[in-house]
Amino acid sequence: MKDTILSVTDLCVDFHLRGKTLHALRGVSLDVAEGESLAIVGESGSGKSVLNKNFIGLLDANGEITGGSIRYYGMGDKLRSTPEGGMDEEGRAYVELTRIPSRNKDWLRIRGSEICMIPQDPMTSLNPLKRIGAQISEALLLHHGMKGQMAYDETIRILEDVQIDHPQERYRQYPHELSGGQRQRIVIAIAIACQPKILICDEPTTALDVTVQAQVLSLLHQLKDKYRLTILFITHDLGVVANIADRVAVMYAGDIVEVGTSEEIFFDPRHPYTWALLSSLPQLGERGEELFTIRGTPPSLFTEITGDAFAMRNPQALMIDHRERPPYFSISPTHRARTWLLDPRAPKMERPGVLDRIKELGGKTDESKS
Repeated sequence: MKDTILSVTDLCVDFHLRGKTLHALRGVSLDVAEGESLAIVGESGSGKSVLNKNFIGLLDANGEITGGSIRYYGMGDKLRSTPEGGMDEEGRAYVELTRIPSRNKDWLRIRGSEICMIPQDPMTSLNPLKRIGAQISEALLLHHGMKGQMAYDETIRILEDVQIDHPQERYRQYPHELSGGQRQRIVIAIAIACQPKILICDEPTTALDVTVQAQVLSLLHQLKDKYRLTILFITHDLGVVANIADRVAVMYAGDIVEVGTSEEIFFDPRHPYTWALLSSLPQLGERGEELFTIRGTPPSLFTEITGDAFAMRNPQALMIDHRERPPYFSISPTHRARTWLLDPRAPKMERPGVLDRIKELGGKTDESKS
């Protein structure tokens, strides 16, 4: 196992809205290994983006971390002597990200240069009034002090790395002159110009057609190896997950309900919500039959959730699912799920038969990651 670069323990985040409190994250725990690609999947509103915003200090103004810990190990001893720094039980130095105030200067040492995010919509994240080259060079100046000819040469090299054709010409263009796929590559170029250790990709292929989507995913995989990146990939599309992820964390109602390798999640899922997500894949549909849909709606996060959050939508829910929140049960050293179905006392439940078709379709193959 590689060293852990980011460790989240029992993280709770609330939002205060019009006198009410929304419990966006409810005790999330997750370790991220250095150099891996970890996909965080789930329906809209499950907490995927909120979780990742905490890693770069961009939680909304009405948001508040009410409990838990986020340890970042990527900086070694650089910030150990600060109030946010510390040593763990194994003698490894870390920075406790929950202790850094949102406008503290220490975030400038972490955001961008250590942990960087690719936003969902490149058209709204790029400055329409600045040329492409200037926006990439700005990152080089801010994080590495590069300017002049050195910044220009480095910018051209980065544009080549993200497979932008005619980089000298693109350098002088504005965002509106580029296609959606090219703009997405420019956003990726700005991110890797900072040379971060962790790259957060927030639905980076949502607005792209299937062909361009595959190209962008292939590019991210290549950049991961070249720049030695750890990638956190936020998505609701399990088809995308199969192409890029080493591991998958499944989120539901502000909590991670299952985590495992991609093979374990696709071929041996154990949580009923994971079963439902996989059953919803269009590739599993039969001609002439309706696609599977998950019945009901997610629970309101404005109220305290009792028991398993998925119980009301789960036709196989047990009595205890409505009364008590399940703990994590280990299936293997890399695979765990938060469901009472894994308790030795629980009755045996068969997973949906449609999931057997995933192996027939090939699931995650080596070719899909090449």
